[in-house]
Amino acid sequence: MCGRYALTATPDDILHFLSVIDIEDFPARFNIAPTQPILIVAAEDHHQLGRNLPTRRALLARWGFIPGWVKDVRSFPLLINARAETAQEKASFRGAMRHRRILVPASGFYEWRRPAKETGLPAQPYWIRPRKGGLVAFGGLMETYASADGSELDTAAILTTKANLAIAGIHDRMPVVIQPDDFSRWLDCKTQEPREVADLMQPAPDDFFEALPVSDLVNKVANMGPELQKPIILAEPQDPPPKATAQMSLF
Repeated sequence: MCGRYALTATPDDILHFLSVIDIEDFPARFNIAPTQPILIVAAEDHHQLGRNLPTRRALLARWGFIPGWVKDVRSFPLLINARAETAQEKASFRGAMRHRRILVPASGFYEWRRPAKETGLPAQPYWIRPRKGGLVAFGGLMETYASADGSELDTAAILTTKANLAIAGIHDRMPVVIQPDDFSRWLDCKTQEPREVADLMQPAPDDFFEALPVSDLVNKVANMGPELQKPIILAEPQDPPPKATAQMSLF
């Protein structure tokens, strides 16, 4: 899954990476948690010179997807992730997979490796970032929820897929990574049906990310500084990661 991530790039870096129309200034965020507002990028058509020109817009959405048919938000579970393998079939995500695919820019994400219970060891957090540095774009889904009082709230979820060999020793899931060459196809919900972008929801290449053990500061949402990403030396021996096995295609 993906339950915490960071976005520490400058607005100019994000503008260049995602080719969005405009973006407001914002501070670096080292510990983005569920229910908080997150930056997302969606496709938008602008009518110009008698034709529609596809563009991209950046906006904020609540990290916690709410389907339009929900009546009582308080009794509905928090949906921060959507499984890529089943999102097209699930009632919660089916409409968004067809009509409202988005990109979620990130500098990396956090994941916890949970040792066997008999070891008595706590979960070990890892800061997982692109090996070459820079930004990454997670595949996501968006829904604008209209409440009974007429107010609207943009909400979002991050798609996840089976972990690649580099991440599998920490967790069995990882965010879907959309490569820059595929941004337009992923965001094109007018001509690209879910089955036609299924090939984009594969695990990232095994050498794409690097995982660095970090302290448990990230466990608390109130901790928001760069010290969260400072690598540590593990003091306690960890369980050996499972043996790597070849992965088959999910589709």
